[in-house]
Amino acid sequence: MAELTEELSSVKAEEPGAPTKDVRVHPNPDPVGDSRAGTPTVIVDDLHIIYRVYGAATEAEKGNAANALMRLLKRQGRPQMKEVHAVRGVSFVAHHGDAIGIIGRNGSGKSTMLRAIAGLLPPHSGAVYTDGQPSLLGVNAAMMRELTGERNIVLGCYAMGMNPAQVKEKYDEIVEFSGIGEFVQFPMSTYSSGMGARLRFAIASAKAHDVLLIDEALATGDRDFKRKSQERIKQMRDQAGTVFLVAHNLDVIEETCNRVIWLHKGKIKMDGDPKAVLAAYNSA
Repeated sequence: MAELTEELSSVKAEEPGAPTKDVRVHPNPDPVGDSRAGTPTVIVDDLHIIYRVYGAATEAEKGNAANALMRLLKRQGRPQMKEVHAVRGVSFVAHHGDAIGIIGRNGSGKSTMLRAIAGLLPPHSGAVYTDGQPSLLGVNAAMMRELTGERNIVLGCYAMGMNPAQVKEKYDEIVEFSGIGEFVQFPMSTYSSGMGARLRFAIASAKAHDVLLIDEALATGDRDFKRKSQERIKQMRDQAGTVFLVAHNLDVIEETCNRVIWLHKGKIKMDGDPKAVLAAYNSA
């Protein structure tokens, strides 16, 4: 990653007259007792994400049932397409030991940016560089609903690269942390949304990740689970991992993160100390 940072600098130096890109190199995170602390793990460089939405209605077409019929007649079976510029020139650098909260109103580009960092959405322009394999944990993370919680734990751990001995070692801890109890023997189709979210988080956090992306996974669950989740994220920081957390609960962001990025209409509006950014966000 150090070589990558030098390469980016050299490329920009060789482009006379090119516009300067706003790459925020954030100060090193708090010391966490690891030799890698402060080493860049994610570089987001002038990232633009544009995706297409089919069947989108114009403002003039929205309204009533008659307009719905008119839309069908106009399209003649061909859905309309609209481009959405979800992320607009975002640049920042994350480091080992960072726990970064991502805040913003609905539609500000939070989840889209996480998916781009995870490699699930290709950039329209710009680039994302990561040190290691990012792991995205969201409330809609794919798990096999027809299988039991037990089988999903085993398969989920294998998917993260753990061997059978490691799975056996972590199994009881995952079940206990998730709090699903005897339901581990039942198909996940019988779980509530909160139970599924807790199990996904328990599986994903059973292994140390270089970069863990959490999208609203802490939004469900009781106070005890939220407390345990925050403690687990802090432990991951202590292991010099990097955590990105999207959550509407700003208290969780403030208590868990050492840095907050505020997205507004796909752009970074503010990036820095959690108390300062959250105060500005709440007063906006």
